[in-house]
Amino acid sequence: MGGARKLTVDLGERSYPIYIGEGLLDEAGVRLAEHGISKKSPLLIVTDTRVAQRHLSRLEAVLRESGFTVASAVIPSGEASKSLSRLEELVGAALERGLDRKSAVVALGGGVVGDLAGFVAASYMRGIKFVQIPTTILAHDSSVGGKVAVNHPLAKNIIGAFHQPELVLYDLDTLQTLPEREVKAGLSEVVKHGLIWDAEFVAWCDANAEKLLALDPEALGYALYKGCSVKAAVVSKDERENDLRAILNLGHTIGHALEAVAGYGELLHGEAIAIGMVGAARLAVRLGAPEDVYRVTKHVLARVGLPVRLPAHLDTDAIMSAMMHDKKFQEGAITFIVPVAVGKVEINKSVSTALIREIVEELKQEAVEA
Repeated sequence: MGGARKLTVDLGERSYPIYIGEGLLDEAGVRLAEHGISKKSPLLIVTDTRVAQRHLSRLEAVLRESGFTVASAVIPSGEASKSLSRLEELVGAALERGLDRKSAVVALGGGVVGDLAGFVAASYMRGIKFVQIPTTILAHDSSVGGKVAVNHPLAKNIIGAFHQPELVLYDLDTLQTLPEREVKAGLSEVVKHGLIWDAEFVAWCDANAEKLLALDPEALGYALYKGCSVKAAVVSKDERENDLRAILNLGHTIGHALEAVAGYGELLHGEAIAIGMVGAARLAVRLGAPEDVYRVTKHVLARVGLPVRLPAHLDTDAIMSAMMHDKKFQEGAITFIVPVAVGKVEINKSVSTALIREIVEELKQEAVEA
C-alpha cells in the first residue's frame, strides 16, 4: 500500500487521515480496519444510482473479502436526494440491516451522498462512525471537515450537524469517468482554496488548467492534495465555524442563492459558486480591494471552464430573498467573505443588502452584454 498522499485533519482525539491516490478502493478493507471500523457490526454503504453502476460491487467485494458484513442503499443521483424523506428511508434501511452503535456508514459518491450519509451517521442512534469515499472532484471539499446536512425547500443545508469521519479515502481512479461538466464544476472549489489561502496555488491552477481538465493523475493528485490541505488547516483551527472556518464560504452566499433560484440542477454547485466568487471579487473592488482581485478571480475560473456571469433570466428579487434565508444573514446585513488580495480574504459582517443587489445586477448585465 504505497503511493498515496496522506494528510491529517488535526482535531485532537477526533483527528483523522485523508488518503489521496490511485487504486485506493482496493485497499478500503485494510484501511477501514486500520482505523477502527468494527467487523463485528454491519456496515451500510450509501451511494447513488450513477456511482453504484461503476464502483459499488467492487467496494462491496473488497470489504467482504476483508471480513466486513456489508449492506448497501442506493439513492437517486442529484441534489433532490438531500431531503428529510431520503434521510428517513436510509434510517429505515439501517434498522432493517441491523446496524448498531458499533456500525459505520460508508459514503461512496459525491457531495450529495457524503452530506446525506454523514447526516444519517450523525443522527442514527445519536451518532455512529462514518467513512468518506468521495468519487467527484467537488467532494474534495465537502468530504473534509464534518459538515453534514440535508436541504429544506426554503434553504440549502439548513438541517445538519458537525460529524467528523473516521477517514477519507480518495481514489483518483474514480474521477476518470466524470462527465466534463462535473470536472469543471469540481475545480471551482479547488480554485477557491487557492483564492482564500494561497496565491501561488492560484497561479499553479492557471498554469496547469489544461492538465486538470484532462484529468492528468499527477496534476489532479497535487491539486486535490493542496485543496484538502487548505480545508484541513482551516478546519483544524476552527471546527465549528466560530470565526476562521467561515472563509471557506467564499462565493457561497451568492452561489447558494443562485442554486435555490435556478432550481437545483440548472446550475451545478461548483458553477454557482464560481459565479458567486466573481461576485465576491467585484464586491471586494467596490470596497477598496485592488482591481487584480477581480481580474485574476475571473480569469482563473474561466481557464478551468467555469461560468463567470450570472444567467440574465434569474430574478434579482428571488436571488435576494434566497440570501435572506441563508444562515449567513443576520439583522439586515449579510456576512460576506470578501477577498482583500489574491490568496487572502476577510470576513465582513456588515455588507449592505443594497450593495449586494447592485453586484447581482452587474453580474447579470455582463451576461446581457456578452
